[in-house]
Amino acid sequence: MDHTMYRTLEEFPVFLNADHLAGILGISRTSAYKLMQAKGFPTLPIGKRMVVPRDKFINWVNEQTGGC
Repeated sequence: MDHTMYRTLEEFPVFLNADHLAGILGISRTSAYKLMQAKGFPTLPIGKRMVVPRDKFINWVNEQTGGC
């Protein structure tokens, strides 16, 4: 999936999947799935799918970076 059409994080969908996270963070899809399974990461399971609410992801990034 090509994420170059998004210029800001607010332009991303309300719910992010592993492909979105990989593109945002510059990591592999496999690493994105591992992150989504990590304790404390704001993953929302929906059936067999895993998504991350965009706002929760932004908050998580701010917490990880000390609000930078």
